[in-house]
Amino acid sequence: MTTEVPHATPGATAADADAAEGRVYSVAGQDWDEILAEGDVERGEAERIVINMGPQHPSTHGVLRLILTLDGETVTEARASIGYLHTGIEKNTEYRTWTQGVTFVTRADYLMPFHNEAAYCMATERLLGIEDQIPERAQIIRVLMMELNRITSHLGGIGPFGMELGATTIFLQGVRLRENILDLFEMITGLRMNHAYFRPGGVIQDLPPGALEAVRDLLGEAPRLVRDLRSLIDANPVFVARTKGIAYLDLEGCMALGVTGPMLRATGLPWDLRKSQPYCGYETYDFDVPVTGTCDAYGRYAVRMAEIEESLKIVGQCVDRLANRQAASDPVMIQDAKIGWPARLSLGPDGMGPSPEHIAHIMGQSMEALIHHFKLVTEGFRVPAGQAYAAIESPKGELGCHVVSDGGTRPYRVHLRDPSFNHLQAIAAMCEGGLVADVIPAIASIDPVMGGVDR
Repeated sequence: MTTEVPHATPGATAADADAAEGRVYSVAGQDWDEILAEGDVERGEAERIVINMGPQHPSTHGVLRLILTLDGETVTEARASIGYLHTGIEKNTEYRTWTQGVTFVTRADYLMPFHNEAAYCMATERLLGIEDQIPERAQIIRVLMMELNRITSHLGGIGPFGMELGATTIFLQGVRLRENILDLFEMITGLRMNHAYFRPGGVIQDLPPGALEAVRDLLGEAPRLVRDLRSLIDANPVFVARTKGIAYLDLEGCMALGVTGPMLRATGLPWDLRKSQPYCGYETYDFDVPVTGTCDAYGRYAVRMAEIEESLKIVGQCVDRLANRQAASDPVMIQDAKIGWPARLSLGPDGMGPSPEHIAHIMGQSMEALIHHFKLVTEGFRVPAGQAYAAIESPKGELGCHVVSDGGTRPYRVHLRDPSFNHLQAIAAMCEGGLVADVIPAIASIDPVMGGVDR
């Protein structure tokens, strides 16, 4: 923080006071050199305050630091400082097999783990040349899990959005539905987050018994909860007043800054990769792309709420398709034994290791099959040299994965194009000229997750 005082700082000696000429400045935060170089402090043309918001502030959605220059209550400059949550995810993938890389990328944007896994697996499959060999059941399961994840991600943004504006009930109602879906994730994958459920070639294993029935139960209850949440928010005059006309960013600004997802669709452009560049069979599903033309924080909230309803429609279609297929004869992993990770696993009585039946199945084929199974799990499969990029429509926008192979069993390079990283560029455009209080809904309308930004 920087403050300007007309006399010597407290505690200064008489000699210090005599030596001081003109105004005396006290500075903390190690930003003085930048302030001095960029501003008019010495000339005294303006009085301004530089403050740090974060990196521990709850409204920064993680360890994001904002450096705000204020003229009274007006933000004259807003700078984002990132890197406080760097985990080395991309670098770590270079020291693991292609399959093990899934366990790292799923932790990037931890609110949308299935989308991280999907982008990585699709890029790997593109390098392997097996995109058209992924079993249809695996593709349906991927869509099912991604759309459920889209709902949880949006609720993980809308709920805290309300709490940051003082509406605790909005947060609690958002968490209520989100918890129900996380219970489904735990039932299907064993975990509530960081699942590593998608693998190159398909998914690690089929849905467990009772999963489809549990999803149907959710579909019966979720629409009412979504309507209640939306009615609760729209009837809140504080929320509406704090978001309408706030954090304005039009289509031209989005295009210049590489902004995608709900922020872009809130400007009226129906750009959605599920429609424009379909993947995982999205072209066969019936759903709409919600848009609005308000270009503000309220419009971004409205688009996300509408997308939750569209995702529920897609989930219902996935359930119907899976119910019409015979699981016993419907694989969820590519049938190429040189690539496909063992997908029909079964736990032993201790709940920790494989069952005796599964072990007998592996060891009862041939010595060569056992050796191959061992090498596939410990060493991994080889990916032809080259590079590939795959992009999907994540809850926050275009999520891309660029992978490079040198022909070995480990990636040479993995890079994620995380939408939150691009969207933080828009902070200055949305906040400068507005009030300091409006910075909070501006960040919430971006819905950034710092795990994906720093990775």
